[in-house]
Amino acid sequence: MGSEILWPNNKKSATMISVNLDAEYFWLGLDKKAKDMPKTLSMGIYGMTHGLDRLLKVFDDYKIKASFFVPGKVAEKYPESIKTIASCGHEISCHGYEHENLSHYSYEEQYERLSKAVKLIEESCGQKPVGFRAPEGDLTMDTLRIVRDLGMVYSSDLHDDDRPYFMDLGEGKKILQLPIQWAISDFIYLAFNYRPAFPKGQGRISNYTSMLSNWKDEYLGYHKRGLLYVLQIDPQTMGSPGRIGVLEEFLDYVNELGDTFFAKGKEIYDFINK
Repeated sequence: MGSEILWPNNKKSATMISVNLDAEYFWLGLDKKAKDMPKTLSMGIYGMTHGLDRLLKVFDDYKIKASFFVPGKVAEKYPESIKTIASCGHEISCHGYEHENLSHYSYEEQYERLSKAVKLIEESCGQKPVGFRAPEGDLTMDTLRIVRDLGMVYSSDLHDDDRPYFMDLGEGKKILQLPIQWAISDFIYLAFNYRPAFPKGQGRISNYTSMLSNWKDEYLGYHKRGLLYVLQIDPQTMGSPGRIGVLEEFLDYVNELGDTFFAKGKEIYDFINK
């Protein structure tokens, strides 16, 4: 694929709004002892009980359909929330089983975990996931091969491009990569906890204006060059009364520039694969 992509309806760039719906399982993935730490778990719970509704309202107000990456255990614990998200026309994709670092597991263990995740997601909303994003830590080539074998056609994980591209998995298999970068996220700026320590060196939460400025600067660069901009947010970090306004300000900026193809992951796959 060349440097220029002719997006649908001659749009200049593409924008994918993605939500990592980690709930409590981000913190449990850091430290299993967190199950007995209600203060820590309350941050993830807040994302489900308050932040999610605020995000859904913003998406509705701006007429945006997002891609939600959901761990299987989140779908199991909050099936009504997943059903609501799907009923609003958003895409439900897979984000591991319990927000584990999949690179720590054998092929067989990964297959078992990801199979469970796919089943739980489908049971919660009737939608079989077609997209994937690795949870906590890293992934392996086996992870992507398993994902493809389980019917998922795209992954949004790697940092080696700013355009969609097909990744060769061997044995005649391929998967579409929708690349990401750390600067275009909320969690790395805003998430904070004393115990388990996150980030390990402490020293955060970032200034909201600085985060928004980074998002805008990156967006302008992507838009000028006709690329795919993938924003990552989590309702536990973005869903507070003040931060949701930051998201609205960013979307206002995107709309002011105009001429972008807002799309869910599967829509991008369908366009690239046609």
